[in-house]
Amino acid sequence: MGGISETSGEYVDIGYKSWLKQDYLLDRMTLGDLVKAYFTYPAIQVYLLLFAVCVGAALYLMEAPLPLLLAAGLCFLVYPLVEYLLHRFLLHGRWLYKSPRTAALWNGALHTTLPIIVLVTAPIGWLSAGLPGIPAGLAAGFVIICFYEYGHCIQHLSYKPRLRYLQRIKRLHLAHHFHNETGNFGITSNIWDHVFGTYYGKPGAVPRSPTARNLGYTGQEQELYPWVADLTEAEGGDALAREGHGAT
Repeated sequence: MGGISETSGEYVDIGYKSWLKQDYLLDRMTLGDLVKAYFTYPAIQVYLLLFAVCVGAALYLMEAPLPLLLAAGLCFLVYPLVEYLLHRFLLHGRWLYKSPRTAALWNGALHTTLPIIVLVTAPIGWLSAGLPGIPAGLAAGFVIICFYEYGHCIQHLSYKPRLRYLQRIKRLHLAHHFHNETGNFGITSNIWDHVFGTYYGKPGAVPRSPTARNLGYTGQEQELYPWVADLTEAEGGDALAREGHGAT
């Protein structure tokens, strides 16, 4: 999910080179570097522009504010479940990289995220508030994905957040990447990890996984299904291709 790709290896090419003419290494970035890269990243700019358009459309169509607030609130409640399910069963599934037609979907990008936002939030908005609820739901979706992208980068930044909430989700997500990838799938919330029994608070609570850093996409598996590695290398992430792409 999302346009800012990342891996569990040391090197991370998050796609800014062609835009800013420089590489960013998440594990070496300062918070200031992240903020600069974040707001100059094309996908984030698209999300923010669409957010503004949808807010304007919702206000133009609005008959009463309460239904629109309800539509947006429901999107904020439902989207963490969608985030969890996609992360667990799509990005951690191995079937995507086994076909050249779907390999590119294993890396989150604007063209894969936008349809999901529309398919999830537009129906919620329409069912809860009618026509004006559609842009209200979409606006909520664009806020959610912007927060998701920022929080996800914070989790891979060599920086300790001040907020306890951010510290907590960072700790859980790093355990997901570096200790055992079969748990802690929530990026912005761990509610659904608790519901589905995939939550672990401390690395010692579950055994270390040998595929935590690469999801098993390495060695013979990468030779049999080289398309993700080829795509990554074509984008300039040579080290990423060697390590194997660890999805979110």
